[in-house]
Parts: sequence; C-alpha cells; structure tokens
Amino acid sequence: ENLQAWFREISKQIMSLNYDDSTAAGRKTVQLIQALEEVQEFHQLETNLQVCQFLADTRKFLHQMIRTINIKEEVLITMQIVGDLSYAWQLIDSFTSIMQESIRVSPSMVTKLRATFLKLASALDLPLLRINQANSPDLLSVSQYYSGELVSYVRKVLQIIPESMFTSLLKIIKLQTHDIIEVPTRLDKDKLRDYAQLGPRYEVAKLTHAISIFTEGILMMKTTLVGIIKVDPKQLLEDGIRKELVKRVALALHRGLIFNPRAKPSELMPKLKEMAATMDGFHRSFEYIQDYVNIYGLKIWQEEVSRIINYNVEQECNNFLRTKIQDWQSIYQSTHIPIPKFTPVDESVTFIGRLCREILRITDPKITCYIDQMNTWYDIKTHQEVTNSRLFSEIQDTLGTFGLNGLDRLLCFMIVKELQNFLSMFQKNILCDKTVQDTLKALMNAVSPLKGIIANSNKVYSAAIAKTQKIWTAYLDSIMKVGQMQILRRQITNELNYSCRFDSKHLAAALENLNKAILADIEAHYQNPSLPYPKEDNTLLYEITAYLEAAGIHNPLNKIYITTKCLPYFPTVNFLFLISQFPKLQYNRNLGVVCKRPADQIDWLPLVLGLLTLLKQFHSRYTEQFLALIGQFIRSTMEQCTSQKIPEMPADVVGALMFLEDYIRYTKLPRKVVEAHVPSFIFDEFRTVL
Repeated sequence: ENLQAWFREISKQIMSLNYDDSTAAGRKTVQLIQALEEVQEFHQLETNLQVCQFLADTRKFLHQMIRTINIKEEVLITMQIVGDLSYAWQLIDSFTSIMQESIRVSPSMVTKLRATFLKLASALDLPLLRINQANSPDLLSVSQYYSGELVSYVRKVLQIIPESMFTSLLKIIKLQTHDIIEVPTRLDKDKLRDYAQLGPRYEVAKLTHAISIFTEGILMMKTTLVGIIKVDPKQLLEDGIRKELVKRVALALHRGLIFNPRAKPSELMPKLKEMAATMDGFHRSFEYIQDYVNIYGLKIWQEEVSRIINYNVEQECNNFLRTKIQDWQSIYQSTHIPIPKFTPVDESVTFIGRLCREILRITDPKITCYIDQMNTWYDIKTHQEVTNSRLFSEIQDTLGTFGLNGLDRLLCFMIVKELQNFLSMFQKNILCDKTVQDTLKALMNAVSPLKGIIANSNKVYSAAIAKTQKIWTAYLDSIMKVGQMQILRRQITNELNYSCRFDSKHLAAALENLNKAILADIEAHYQNPSLPYPKEDNTLLYEITAYLEAAGIHNPLNKIYITTKCLPYFPTVNFLFLISQFPKLQYNRNLGVVCKRPADQIDWLPLVLGLLTLLKQFHSRYTEQFLALIGQFIRSTMEQCTSQKIPEMPADVVGALMFLEDYIRYTKLPRKVVEAHVPSFIFDEFRTVL
C-alpha cells in the first residue's frame, strides 16, 4: 500500500511538469528518473518482470522528455528552414519518375518517401501565411485545396504500385487462362503429374508473392496527415487498384468491341466470346489475388465494371438527349478513379453503342426473317441462321447484367427516337397531303358504320391502297425498326429474368411479390379512392421500376415511350398500311407468315410488334377502332367470297386473322377483345382451313 501511495505521488509529480520553465522541469525529471531506479533496487521489484518493464518504459519516456525540453527555439527554426520544401512545389514533379522507379525496385521505399510527403506539407505554409494572419474564413477552403493537390501528388507517385501489381496480374491472367488446366473433381492418379503443372504454378506463386510485397510496401506508410487531409494507405491502395482496373477494363472493352460491318459472317459472336474470356480472366485473377492484397476483390470488380458500363451507356444515350449529361454531372465518373474516354471509331460514341448497332445491323428485318418459336434470325436469301438467343447469353457472360441492362436502356432511347421520327413523318406525309386526306375521308365514309359489312369491299380497299401507295415505304421502315428493337428488348428481358431467377431467386421472388402487391393496391385505389396510393413525391414506383427492369420482370411491349397528341385518321392509316402489306406475305405451315419474295424486304413479327407498340402510344380508343376496321375487313371479304361461291379463305383474310391472333398473343389480352369484331366461328375455322 505504501508503494502504491508512493507511485501515485510520483504520477502527480510527472503530471505537474511544466514545459514553460524548462530548467526546473529538467532537474525535476532527472530526480524522478533516479527515484524510479532506486525504488526498483530497494523494494526488490526486479523479481516482478511486468513492473520492471513498466518502470523501464516510464524512465525511457522521461529521458525523451528531457531531450525534448532541451530543444531550443533556434533549433526548431533551423529545422523548419531546412525542412521547408515550399520551393519544390513545381520542381518535385521532375523527381516523380525517380521515386516511382525506386518503389518499383524496392516497395519498402514508400516508408522513406513518407518523410518527403510530410515535408511537402510545408509548402502549404506560404500560401496560408497571410490568410492565417488576417483570420480569414477562407483558411479552411484554401487549406483544403492545397492539401487536395498534395494528396493528388501522393496518389500519382504511389500509382506505380497498382500499375506494377497489374503488370504481374496480367501474367497471372495469362497463366490461369491459357496454361493452367483446371483440376477435375475426380482424376486418375497416373494423370496427377499432368495436372500438377509445377512450373506454371510456381510462376503464379512467384508473381503473387511480388504483388503481396508491393501491397506490404504501401501499407507500411501508415496513416499520414498531408496538410489537413488524412491519407490512409489502405484506401490509397484500393483507389489505386480501382483506377488501374478501370483503365485496363475500359481499354479492353473499347478495343475488343470494334466491328467491321463488311465482315461476312458477322464478327459479333467471335468477338463477344473473346471478350468474355478476357473479362473472365480479369475476374478470376482479381478474385485470386484479393486475399494477398487484403481487399474485397469481388466487390471492387462489380462496382467498377458496373460503373464503366453505366458511364458508357450514359455517354451513348447523350446522343438522344437535348441536355447532355456532362462528365462532372455524371454519377458514374470520378476524379480520383476516372473512366477513360476514347475517340469514337464510328457513329457510336462508346463500345456499348457499337455493340447495339452491330446487333441491329445483323438482325435487320430487311435482310433477315425472325422465327419466334426458334428465337432465331435467318437470312432471307440464303436461309442460313444469322444469330439466336445465345447472343444475349453471350453478352451476359461478357458484360454481365449491367451490360444487358445498359443495352436495353439504349434500345429504349432508340425506340423513342424512331417513334418521334415516325410522328414527324406522319405529319409530313399524311396530315399535310391533301390527296391522302381526301382518300382517307372517302374511305371513312365508305366503311361507316364499322359494325356493318361493305358491299364490293375489294374495290373500296384497293382504291384506297392505290391512292396512298407512295407513303407506305417510309411507314414500313419505321414500324419494322421499332418492331425489331422490341424483339431485341424482349430477348434481353428474357435473358435478364432467366439469370435473375437462376442466380438470385430470392431477389426475383421478392421483386415479383412486391410488384404484384403494389399493382393490387393501385387497382384497389382506383376502385375505391379512399384507399392509399403513392403520392407524387414518393419515389417508390420509380425505384422499383429500375429494379424490375434489371431483373427482367417487365414487358417492353406495354411501355409508353412517347407522349402523343390526337392524330386524325390514325387508326385508318394503320389499317390501310396493314392490308397494303398482305399481298407481299404468305402463310407457311412450318414458319408462320413469311415474305413471298426476298425483294419485298418485310418481316412479319417486327411488323406486328411495331404496329402494336405504335398503337400503345395512343389512346386505347384508337386501338379499338383499328381492330374494328380489321374485323370489318375480314367480315366484308368473307361475305364477298361466300356470295361469289369462292371455297377458299382469301390470303388477305388469313393474314388479317393471323395478325389478330398475334396481337392478342403479344398483348396478353383475352380473345373476346377480337371476337367483338370477328365472329368466333371464323377464328375457329381458319386454323382448320390452314
């Protein structure tokens, strides 16, 4: 107890030491050191190792205090002058390469460079001197700016570490993808030597060790205060790795997805396969080294790859926006880890645009025929397969969900653009053309009431088609383009949904249930307005849509792409357009509706889906009128055939019935919607006749 009291007293004495009176404090400290030495001898404390250690540490600290207290102000001033590196603010940059080379040779050099970085902080004193003296409120912001500049320089110097790591990583990627064979779950022991591959494995181990040495080098730097910003070496390392990863992956995507439009067959699939192998190599090696560099490799990989793809999609979509999203506005671009921009090689700005346009080029409805049951595009002339739904699985393997989702978003923008072009074309070719207007007016008079049957229908329709012949080429082009993009969107949705159910079934189930629940609530609200409904400022619907689209839980055909005004004669024009195309088409038992002559350049499903999408943008009464016109066309033509005793069902009627059948199939509407316009027995009979 006496000893405890004595040590407490000593503790108070140490606490009472005052720096202001250095002489007295120095003497007192010497006495305290002597007292601690004596107490150890007299009270036989040597036997207790722990106490000895504490006493030794205390004496060491007291010695240090004596040294510190004896430092004169002149010494401090001299040190400040010697350590002042403000003159080197510009000059230091010329030493960067030397520093980097030293780090490359010996990663532990980073610890020595830490002193240089700390010295560099003295460069802040000069610009801040007057601001500080004036007690200006700008002190913090100016300090922040200069400290930021310093940190950027530190990052620049230390970026050599991630660069060197990635040089080794590329060798690991090469070894892992090309040289090392994966060991099967079961193998014969005599084949063990073949699978051992000691040489390549030793090489991988050596490279991995080199990477871990680099990591160790940067982590030895400890947390350093540069100006007023704290630099965490672990964060520096992670940012450096991210920066290097972004640079390499972006470059690989840019170079890997450049297509030659003249190549026969298309380079799309081979290039995607090649790109998938490259990305897989990056991914596997990154996963492999994550433990050696103490980072979350998979997390970094997903975050950065998604950022690269989303940024490129955003830049590509800028083409379709009046107000462009600049780099500084982009949520995907970053100052510390910038995504590089490359010079465009064609009309597309980025690789995602090139990929999208290449897909559109090879699936062009003018040169291909899409068979829905097979999910495959065939060349109209050679009847060879052009591509199929595997294409989207390949994109999924190459660019992941983000890539497919980005492609889908880009197609949305393209559809919007195409629909806007269509509306301006409609305005110019139809609403501003007196002849067409008169023809449509005469036709409307001839066909009303829509529930009736037209006498001599063939003549009425033929006359109207003949007078409007010149407008259909542009009309067909527009509608087929929209239809083609809708087919692609359906394929993408299908692939996204499949992979979501496969890879994250809980997410898929949760999203589906939430979606159903929200829709049920909204329907209930419309039946009983007193029930709750998401307010305008509630972002729930907007946010859930993004999730649903990413998981492929949506129907692209039900989307409203543009806002539209009332257009006179719109259903009539669409009806006339449709029946004007029937003579070019024929029904094939195996393939459905196909083009009679390749020269006609028309594909059935893009035509159907294009019309369907177009009608969806307008009020439902237009669709109702459009279906009524088709119904009347079928009834009138059938009536004429019966009166003329023609036993076969005319090809045009077959086409119209096929259209209605496909219409209800793709819109998922009940059959009674079309049976309101076409007697059900005709529907039932036409399949048996075929």
